[in-house]
Amino acid sequence: MSDCDTRNSRLYTAEGTGVGYTGWNDSGRLRLWSGPEAPGRLVMGQSRTAGVADPFLTTFDATGSTLVRGPERRFAGGDGKGALDLKDVAQSFDGTRIAVADAAAGTRLLDAADLSDAPVQYQPLPDGATASAVAFSGDGRYLARGASAAGGTADLLVQAADPADRTAPLEFAFEGALEGSRVAPRGLGWSADGSRLFAVTTNTYGTEYWLHVIQPPAVQHDSRFTGALSTAPGQPVVGEPLGIRGRLELDGPAPAEPVKVSAVRSDANGDRRLAAVEVDADGSFTVLDVPALVGEATYTVSFTGDLTHRPAQDVTLAVSVAKAPTALTLNAPAEGVKGQGLEITGRLTWQGRALPAGVTLSVERADKKGTGVLTSAAVAADGTFRINDLPRVNGRVTYTVGYAGDELHSGSTASATVRVRKAG
Repeated sequence: MSDCDTRNSRLYTAEGTGVGYTGWNDSGRLRLWSGPEAPGRLVMGQSRTAGVADPFLTTFDATGSTLVRGPERRFAGGDGKGALDLKDVAQSFDGTRIAVADAAAGTRLLDAADLSDAPVQYQPLPDGATASAVAFSGDGRYLARGASAAGGTADLLVQAADPADRTAPLEFAFEGALEGSRVAPRGLGWSADGSRLFAVTTNTYGTEYWLHVIQPPAVQHDSRFTGALSTAPGQPVVGEPLGIRGRLELDGPAPAEPVKVSAVRSDANGDRRLAAVEVDADGSFTVLDVPALVGEATYTVSFTGDLTHRPAQDVTLAVSVAKAPTALTLNAPAEGVKGQGLEITGRLTWQGRALPAGVTLSVERADKKGTGVLTSAAVAADGTFRINDLPRVNGRVTYTVGYAGDELHSGSTASATVRVRKAG
């Protein structure tokens, strides 16, 4: 089959029972497009295959009994770069524009009269998306652009056909075994009245296909976030699970499947996209995160729309992430004897990430002779520690233990008082 890409292709016309050769041929695979938008025009493009370094695009006037060839264009520059990688073609409702899905350059919008670049182009496809399909709606209002993109990057954009209209497009990202992973080449088509878009998706290998029926934005319902975002717990702590809570309101009928919202955390380390979560039937949702840095962070929550709802305006929440708290508990005897061994045990507990090995605690002893620093206490892996001392005076002796904290954990202190009596 690979040899077919380099053999000549010829163009014929058929009228009644006769077939006429137009005299046109070229190497490689040639594709023809026509449509109700411009019934008298055919668009022919050359696929970028073996032996075709700079494919062409051309048009034919098909209003008469003989095809009349129109303008032709090749897209590579003098350095050989920028050649067309043709995947699909669509003609605008009024026939004045031709949109080209070019896997190398994205969506090209051309003037149908001479195939020059239209003065206003569509915005680029999302980063990482490769154009695979394009289609104008039959009522002339919308353009659908299909692509191949990984992960949550949009594979389908539905937007105004007028490139000067910069209204945010309706975006769809196809993921998983039940919906395909990308829009198939030439996989878009509209119903005649423009009320429905048919999108064919395929898996990574192009061995399975799915059909999606999508309503354009005009017949979609609005969505919005209501109320302010909140956090649970109220004070975000580094290294501890945090929930960003909110509510999404959807107009129109309830969606057939749960919708999802996504969020991005922005902090001193940059932006991190969080896992999307489903919205409950009452509109509530909780996006989960584990903050990794102490300091200021901003969460931006998004709903990019679905088959029946337009995207909602993003909402943001600025939070201050605190150090994880620690706590000290002491177990000391109520009484001791002057000059005899005294042992105090305790435990250091913490939230967030585990403390590093080798943590030590400061120990102070206060009695009627004054305050002095004792040997520091080493903390075991389970947080336990021991303090041993020989009380030097009788009376009330107070032991104060302290943990200084680190970059991710706050400090803490605890005290215990022992009544020391004379020996004998």
